[in-house]
Amino acid sequence: MGFINNAYAAYQNTGIKTASQGKLVVLLYEGAIKNLTNALECFDSDSKIEAKNIEKFGNYIMKAQDIISELQASLNMSAGGEIASNLMSLYIYFNRELMASNINKDKKKIEFVLNMLNQLSAAWVQAANSQSNAVNTGFGGGLNIEG
Repeated sequence: MGFINNAYAAYQNTGIKTASQGKLVVLLYEGAIKNLTNALECFDSDSKIEAKNIEKFGNYIMKAQDIISELQASLNMSAGGEIASNLMSLYIYFNRELMASNINKDKKKIEFVLNMLNQLSAAWVQAANSQSNAVNTGFGGGLNIEG
């Protein structure tokens, strides 16, 4: 079983190393979405977090913030124009909301950021697929995901 797990890990690693920029952005979004979903699962039915889950909750929020910061750092502000500027503003806002939600255990702020990330992720999936189709058919220019 260890061999299979190692082979799968190597396959995943190769997939990440050979992924297009658009697909890498999608992977980052998926990671942030997964961590925020996990953070929401720390809340009980009364929208409270039990003491035993507080550290886990904080770790999920911080991982999501790290991923959003990575998305922010990957923006090419000089070439990306208004889109890059708008994304930068969104990423800054998301991290502020997540910081507040981590401090105040605010479920609604997490749900809002998660909803926005899901929408952005869907757009990036479409863009990455368009880029892949353009490359496969030989038509179209490259997609500048840096902005």
